[in-house]
Amino acid sequence: MKKILIANRGEIALRVMRSAKEMGIQTVAIFSEADRQSPHVRYADQAVCVGPPPSAQSYLDMDKIISISKALNVDAIHPGYGFLSENANFARRLKSENITLIGPSAEAMEMMGDKLKAKATVKKYKVPMVPGTDEKISDINEAKAIAQSIGYPILIKAAAGGGGKGMRIVETEDYFEEQMKLAVSEAISSFGDGAVFIERYVSSPRHIEIQILADSHGNVVHLFERECSIQRRHQKVIEEAPSSVLSSELRQAMGQCAVNVAKSCQYLGAGTVEFLLDENKNFYFLEMNTRLQVEHPVTEMITGIDLVKEQIMIAQGKALSFTQDQLSIQGHAMEVRVYAEDPMNNFVPDIGRLTTYKIPESIGVRVDNGFEEGMEIPIYYDSMLSKLITYGKDRNEAIFKMIRAIKDYTIAGVKTTLPFALFVMQHPNFISGHFDTHFVNKHFKKDFLDFFDEQEAQLAAILANHIQLSKTITNTKAQKQSVNRWKKNRS
Repeated sequence: MKKILIANRGEIALRVMRSAKEMGIQTVAIFSEADRQSPHVRYADQAVCVGPPPSAQSYLDMDKIISISKALNVDAIHPGYGFLSENANFARRLKSENITLIGPSAEAMEMMGDKLKAKATVKKYKVPMVPGTDEKISDINEAKAIAQSIGYPILIKAAAGGGGKGMRIVETEDYFEEQMKLAVSEAISSFGDGAVFIERYVSSPRHIEIQILADSHGNVVHLFERECSIQRRHQKVIEEAPSSVLSSELRQAMGQCAVNVAKSCQYLGAGTVEFLLDENKNFYFLEMNTRLQVEHPVTEMITGIDLVKEQIMIAQGKALSFTQDQLSIQGHAMEVRVYAEDPMNNFVPDIGRLTTYKIPESIGVRVDNGFEEGMEIPIYYDSMLSKLITYGKDRNEAIFKMIRAIKDYTIAGVKTTLPFALFVMQHPNFISGHFDTHFVNKHFKKDFLDFFDEQEAQLAAILANHIQLSKTITNTKAQKQSVNRWKKNRS
């Protein structure tokens, strides 16, 4: 493999290019007219304009991307995340053109991309699932009867797609018919497929996902978990690894289930298996993402594994260079997604020019970034500017580094989610680890960004000092016990 085209833009395009270059592989960037001045365009060995700003005419145009790849003798394509990364038709097209996709097969994408197919597939491996239906439902009366048998509250979910679209929580039967129609309508609008199914609603869940790698030689490993419970509009905004609530036994059980999910669809490459964890520490299969995740850096930080390099080597037909027993968790990592959004206005995307853009730099701070000072924020794409990652010897250190890094991150010209991220990092419930996917609804109000600094920051500092003091006392006791045992043995 001598040349890779990255069918994406921004920070993930740069992220893939860096690993490829370290492997001695040439890189090709594609860019829309809106991204002509983007850093990923200059960083690549070659760059080609793929079309006008709208995604459908540029980053989603399979014919143009394949044509460029053939003209430049590209060996493989890395799709990043989003755009064509989970498009089974694109995977088939590449296979027919003898271009390697750095990702799973079209069959695996289709199997895991449809939630009902995924449930049927993993069921054979005894992977725990939320009680609910295994087939799509369209008849209102039948659906009502099923919901009643499961017990309210229930969740109506679109079989295709994700991101919270086509999803409705129903507290009582009185609202069932209305919410069912809304879910079907949104599923058709978003995915072109109105199929829905019903599950019991887990009221206070944590969102835990497991990173897996699978090669073509039958080896499948998991690289532990990521905690992704801080979300807005069912989309993740802050992630960390490892989770503060998993025991080693639970981690092992969830990891093995994730491996089984990968085996169930003969998976190849890097993928993520997502679970819900309820208040009683029961976990349930949610879905599998058949691509590299936005939050993959936190896994890289705690394992020392470059996931992009592993993806490339797997696509080259190589076996994994390590076994499950050789993997271990070292330290703790946090990731904040920095969006051009206004947290004071329900996280509405913001556009404008980055009049000031200074990223933080320090030991234990990583910024996966796709923008520079002076650039305009395009209205055509996702509003994420960068990913801010910190690493520490433990969770407290990772949090404190993140607080400092957020304060050192200077952005002017657009509103961003950095003030919200600072609010989360300083909140007592986050620091103590007592939170779930409803954190934003429970604890965040836009006015808090004005009044939070004094009272909440002091409370957070007190709590953090208490946590640190508890650890110091514990360590001191352990040292005294060790000294006493030594004295006893000497005597």
